[in-house]
Amino acid sequence: MSEDGSNGYEGIASLYVAGRGTRPLVGDAIGAAIVGAWAQAFPAGATVLDLGSGPGEPSTRILQEAGLATYAVDASSAMVAAFRQRFPGVPIERSTVESSGFFGRTFDGVLAWGLLFLLEPAAQALVIEKVARVLESGGRFLFTAPREPLEWLDAMTGRPSCSLGAQTYERLLRDAGLAWVGDAQDEGGNHYYFVEKRQPSSG
Repeated sequence: MSEDGSNGYEGIASLYVAGRGTRPLVGDAIGAAIVGAWAQAFPAGATVLDLGSGPGEPSTRILQEAGLATYAVDASSAMVAAFRQRFPGVPIERSTVESSGFFGRTFDGVLAWGLLFLLEPAAQALVIEKVARVLESGGRFLFTAPREPLEWLDAMTGRPSCSLGAQTYERLLRDAGLAWVGDAQDEGGNHYYFVEKRQPSSG
């Protein structure tokens, strides 16, 4: 974890935001179709938490266009400032995701797009536990991470990234009371885990 909590993204925020543009075509973003379909499956007005939102492009944009009540958290002050310019009506908290105050309420969905593997393994496990606690019964969680356990250096920050691998993620999800129900892979080769908090069986 970096000193500013952003895993190095505060230092490259201007480059990151410039690369996203002021209003990119959401459909042109890698993985946007997968996240868009996930978002569209919620009823209008459902509450969704966008973890590690950055400037909100394209993640929060997709959630907003799906008619969802969106909340966001990011550890970079520059990213949060850019987010507020784009989405002045959307609540955003400047915080590390694992210590976010938004985990004090409940949500119908949680999105962690391009985030989890930036965190240290213990923080990844903690976030999964917290997501499980805040999801409503029947709620859904979508996150990205390679299926294989591996480590690499982030292309933008040079900081270490770590995928725990599908078997470990499945165990962590199961232990937290969540069910891994599906997978997808986007045109960039990124792997998506579709997760649900199963409703208690009646009787």
